[in-house]
Amino acid sequence: MKERESEWASWMKAANAGDRVAYRRLLGALSAHLRAIVRRQAVAYALGAADVEDVVQETLLAIHLKRGTWDPGQPVGPWVAAIARNKTIDSLRRRGRRIDVPIDDFVDVLPADEKDEQLSPHEADRLLQVLKGRQHDVVRAISLEGADIKETAARYGMSEGAVRVALHRGLASLAAAYRSFRA
Repeated sequence: MKERESEWASWMKAANAGDRVAYRRLLGALSAHLRAIVRRQAVAYALGAADVEDVVQETLLAIHLKRGTWDPGQPVGPWVAAIARNKTIDSLRRRGRRIDVPIDDFVDVLPADEKDEQLSPHEADRLLQVLKGRQHDVVRAISLEGADIKETAARYGMSEGAVRVALHRGLASLAAAYRSFRA
């Protein structure tokens, strides 16, 4: 454990000094560590495998963005674990509290389906014009064409984390535009 912390601290210091190889090693080692941490939390909070991977990716992104805040006098592991815990909590907050109940138990009391208000293809195209650049490309590829994160990352020469960020931000922009569009 102490050896691992020493190695991580060494890599983090080198990464903060601009050593890309050390940074890649650090992120590789932390990825496996993070998956283990988040999986343990996932059991307690009933998170699925996709949720675990999302939290890991968000944590890695936060580490990248906040690595300058790490105190070289402190171990890396607890700092990373705190970020992972916060990202797990953020994920749970976004999900809200959900309880899954089999629909068969309520089939006799469910109301009839209401007319679904879908956007026409013209309205969808008009709404997509709100997005520019990579957000537009990523949202179109994943949401409309059915591509996955890995495929989209390869297509546009982006990292999978960058694709997830662009998708998240693009969908948030679309949601805001849709609300004003329907108002």
